[in-house]
Amino acid sequence: MNTADFLFEKSADQDTALITGKGRFTYEDLRGACVQIAGELIKHGIHPGDRVGILGQNSLFWVASYLATLKLYAIAVPFATTLTPDEFNANFRFANCRLLCMDRKFLQRLNPFIPSDTALIFEDRLDWNGEKDWPSPIEPMDDHSDAALMFTSGTTARPRAVRITHQNIQANTKSIIEYLDLTSKDRIMAILPFYYCFGTSLLHTHLRVGGSIVISNTFTYPETVLDMMEATECSGFAGVPSTYQTLLRNSTFPIRKMKCLRKVQQAGGKLQEILIKELVDAVPNGEVFVMYGQTEATARLSYLPPALLETKLGSIGKGIPGVTLKVMGETGEEVAPGEVGEIVAWGDNISPGYLDDPEATAKKFIGGALHTTDLATVDEDSFIYVVDRKDDFIKSYGFRVSSQQIEACIVELPEVVTAAVIGEPDLVSGEAIKAFVVLKNGISLKSTDIIAHCTQRLARHMIPKEVIFIDHLPLNSNGKVMKTELRKMTVGGTNETRNLTKI
Repeated sequence: MNTADFLFEKSADQDTALITGKGRFTYEDLRGACVQIAGELIKHGIHPGDRVGILGQNSLFWVASYLATLKLYAIAVPFATTLTPDEFNANFRFANCRLLCMDRKFLQRLNPFIPSDTALIFEDRLDWNGEKDWPSPIEPMDDHSDAALMFTSGTTARPRAVRITHQNIQANTKSIIEYLDLTSKDRIMAILPFYYCFGTSLLHTHLRVGGSIVISNTFTYPETVLDMMEATECSGFAGVPSTYQTLLRNSTFPIRKMKCLRKVQQAGGKLQEILIKELVDAVPNGEVFVMYGQTEATARLSYLPPALLETKLGSIGKGIPGVTLKVMGETGEEVAPGEVGEIVAWGDNISPGYLDDPEATAKKFIGGALHTTDLATVDEDSFIYVVDRKDDFIKSYGFRVSSQQIEACIVELPEVVTAAVIGEPDLVSGEAIKAFVVLKNGISLKSTDIIAHCTQRLARHMIPKEVIFIDHLPLNSNGKVMKTELRKMTVGGTNETRNLTKI
């Protein structure tokens, strides 16, 4: 089945699909916008298999461009709005897009890097006086054909794009809807960009059930987002760890007790256990779903049922419906409780591989299984607990140390918003532990306070040698901490310096 038709299959014309700064748009409005963009794509000679770039903030135009591309069995290629001109140039040329749907405000900055033969469609092409009937499905293609190319936020020298098929999207969408029990009454606040697989999954799932999506393109002022959630009566919210660190430690979210908020989704990295507890307390009328996923899995791989947050706190749960997750040792056998291995996944949501990168594909996708490179352990009930990313382990005094465990300890201090830990080469310890810490606004804390707390709670080889206070951790376009940037940073002055350049 065509994915655009799949996503529209259960919606009613007059129900609200999107709420943006420009107003409310019904499903009839959205289909009309899709028809307009599809007509433009056809006019420019787009055929099945052609790649169509999408560059813009979350909007009616973005959604219409994405769905119209899928409708024509072309391949959608979303680009992050945060890319530098050089990064955009590299990604765009790598994807070899024939056409680009883009917000006009990005044209001046990026125009020199767009090939002259690339057709452009801007948001002002949406014409509300045109045909609004969603056309009949075109001749169906193989569900295993590519629907989208999603760029990852890795650190490889060349761009890396994950191939996502129509089957991948539909399988993952059905699974997420099932365990979240989404219906047409659900309304999600979307602060995550749609070019990020977590953000795209919110779009997929809520369109599929005929629900609605409220769009906010900035989280710089969280109080504004919270006000908008209350005004539009959002029943759902989704974020990455940095989102909840800000909401819980630097906003009025914990005391608002939003009555309409029923389903809270957390993924995109580990949220420390103390913050999960605070999050549960902040939404007395809702449920908190801790989830785990990867771009290579379309979006989601596992979830922990809210009812188990108390007894299985810290776990990412088990595989979502239709997904098998195992923690495998180096010999290829499942690990015993307490042992550490790599998370491996099977399911219809698993990508066929990377675009034009057979070597990386062969390492990550083996025998139809996704090797995540995330290390984890299991308990006696087979619930999975992520230990750390392979690249983020620190070798201190001969021990293999989890950076996440140290970060969790630091965040126990109520004055701390968030923390990130890295290892630096050291002649004595092998790798010295350095912690970067963000404090609440207006709060003063000394590095010795952090070290003293860690000394009471952690083994000697896990205690930070240095603590750097910083205004903001460096985040990528998806809101994840970039530890590669922390490793590059050189800090002058003493450990008490907090006025570092914002990244």
